[in-house]
Amino acid sequence: MKAPTLSTPPAARTRILEAARTRLFAYGYSAFLMDELACDLGMSKKTLYVHFPGKDAIVGAIIDEIGQAIRSQMDVVLANPRLNFAQKLSGVIDVVGSNLAKTSPGMLHDLQRFAPQLHQKIDDVRRRNVPYVFGRLIRAGLAEGKVRPEFDPDFAVEYWLQAIRGMVQPEVLERTGLTPRQTLEKAIHLYFSGLLSSAGHKDYEKALASRPQPAAV
Repeated sequence: MKAPTLSTPPAARTRILEAARTRLFAYGYSAFLMDELACDLGMSKKTLYVHFPGKDAIVGAIIDEIGQAIRSQMDVVLANPRLNFAQKLSGVIDVVGSNLAKTSPGMLHDLQRFAPQLHQKIDDVRRRNVPYVFGRLIRAGLAEGKVRPEFDPDFAVEYWLQAIRGMVQPEVLERTGLTPRQTLEKAIHLYFSGLLSSAGHKDYEKALASRPQPAAV
């Protein structure tokens, strides 16, 4: 099957991916049909295939866009000189949490079962983003004296990466009964409770108390 054309207009690509994301999050991977997506877009399936060679290419592009959006939003938080460590940590939770809000254990299980290469792609994005973001975050905390100095930041980052990769596996989410967002928040709280200094702990608890509570999803 041919690769997507290089001349696909950005507006057309954006429109297709927005409609596809809505359908993917609403119905999951296995119920995501190109016929129905074409109908949503008011175009023929043949035209849709001009832009993308198939469903997997569309879902893969959605995963890439979400990964890029998370990284870009986190860059804004981490580069803000007006935020202290605890505020940056709170901002990171908000960025990831808002992007995970529509992701359910069922959707991840669906991908793992019917499109393991796309489930692996999500993990690849996670393995790129977690060290990049948490490495910067932990080093910022060390510089402010809010992370205990005896911790090796490289080890701390790797530990977090492996922990969160395990906790968001579909079978683990099903056992815990938590959404990916709830898992993230609980894991971060547990992780940093052992990592923070006394001063860092106080700032973190203050930042948590000031955060607006997310709406139920």
